[in-house]
Amino acid sequence: MAARYPIIYIRGYAMTESERNETAADPFCGFNVGSTLYRAVPDKTAKPARFIFESPLVRLVTEYQYQHVYQNGADIMDPDWQPPRDEDGNPTVGIPSGSLVIYRYYDDGSTFFGEGKARDIEAYAKGLNDLILKIRSLVCSHVPKGGQQMKEADFRCHLVAHSMGGLVARAFLQNARLGGSEARKCVGKFFTFATPHNGIELLGLNVPHWLTKDEMNTFNREKMAEFLDMKAVSAAFNGRVDLIPESALPSERIFCMVGTNRGDYEVGEGLARAFVGHGSDGLVRIENASLWGVEGQKATQPAATAYAYRSHSGYFGIVNSEEAYQNLVRFLFGDVRVDIWLDVESVRLPADLEQKAGVEALYQFEIRAAPRGKRWFLTRRTAVEDSPACRTHSQLSGADAQQRRIYLSTVFLSKRGKVDQDRKSLAYAMTVAVKVPDYEIERRFWADGHYEGADLFRDTAVIELTPPDDGKSAWDVKYSWASNPDAPMTRPIDFTAAADGKVELSIDFANPNKPGISGKIRLVVRPWS
Repeated sequence: MAARYPIIYIRGYAMTESERNETAADPFCGFNVGSTLYRAVPDKTAKPARFIFESPLVRLVTEYQYQHVYQNGADIMDPDWQPPRDEDGNPTVGIPSGSLVIYRYYDDGSTFFGEGKARDIEAYAKGLNDLILKIRSLVCSHVPKGGQQMKEADFRCHLVAHSMGGLVARAFLQNARLGGSEARKCVGKFFTFATPHNGIELLGLNVPHWLTKDEMNTFNREKMAEFLDMKAVSAAFNGRVDLIPESALPSERIFCMVGTNRGDYEVGEGLARAFVGHGSDGLVRIENASLWGVEGQKATQPAATAYAYRSHSGYFGIVNSEEAYQNLVRFLFGDVRVDIWLDVESVRLPADLEQKAGVEALYQFEIRAAPRGKRWFLTRRTAVEDSPACRTHSQLSGADAQQRRIYLSTVFLSKRGKVDQDRKSLAYAMTVAVKVPDYEIERRFWADGHYEGADLFRDTAVIELTPPDDGKSAWDVKYSWASNPDAPMTRPIDFTAAADGKVELSIDFANPNKPGISGKIRLVVRPWS
């Protein structure tokens, strides 16, 4: 398993004084909340399934032996905090590397510990900088029983943030005025739940810059470009701010967990989800919840992204979900990373439309990936849940090859916790579908030959990776379409001999009919730690 470094949890936006008070009164700022509810289908009239999830903090404590840092009623940032005692009752020095830390930045904004007013995000980012340096000092002064003291040069911590908490972390990482290089280089990995990386939109409009009450303009893209120190980059990308410089933190060390269930977001008695609209988690639009890396003014690669049918918060919220937790621990401690791309080689129109002018269509690409033996999906993107990847017919039939390369998701696989411990392989099934689009001629729907919900292509690929043993360096990989299980493709892959340690696997797919589509599923596989 990968090394255990401190995990810092950063909660999301608390708009009102009462919400900040509630946060200040909670030792774990809501990250201790679990769930018994699972929405198996996007139909609120159907009863949810019972699925017990204890909470991300409980699971990290019980499964990975993490521990919190509260001691004698004090937090590590309190002047009267004392280090915990070991199993023999003796006082220790510092804190162990496997510590859970809650960044309690809203305490001063409550009436209990402060004046009841929210501060701007710049203040929270500076506080995160100070907290990281404090944790480094405590971890590197700790001498584990029977172990070695960690050197400052080897220290790392992981940031795990919900909603606006992800913007607090980005402000610290991206703006040199708000975070120093000494603290930034300590960040190992960065995981976000439902963070509005490209702002929040209501009724199709970005939250306005002048809406300063309770710092609501934090989610305005112009304001974000200021505190993220990316005005020039944002201008080069038509005002987008869902970009992070590779120099701040490499995009391969970032994971974005995206919610797709707007129907269960009950804030404001459902008014918020009504204003935000379809294609959201009830507050953050799906398209605004992920990140891309940039170098200068050029996009590099997407951060790892997975999708879950979960709302922004609440009983069906994304933080208190098995799906998000499993993606989190696989990202932090997993063994293999698989980036999933779909490359389109050709699309064919219906025969009746081949000679027509002004034909357009919107193709929707779906994916669901589930590890062997589990009852949940690592990622779930479907048209009925407003979360597919989309391309137009013009994009897929044009000359720009980049438009035909579609990033679908990233999954991390782990040898820990397999159902069958006698099976050494890591395996998952990946269902891929391309929906028949609504064809239009001169912007008018073409009804002839249209069947709602039909697929241009649908199949399930089963991928199985067996790690090397007996001193070998190559993994054994086997994969096949479920429609043709008797013809599996097998090959050894040696990550040590591959360029950048990455290996690409391709699975061809084709529907030669009219309409039709052909291409390949491209899996970029690499070891992970």
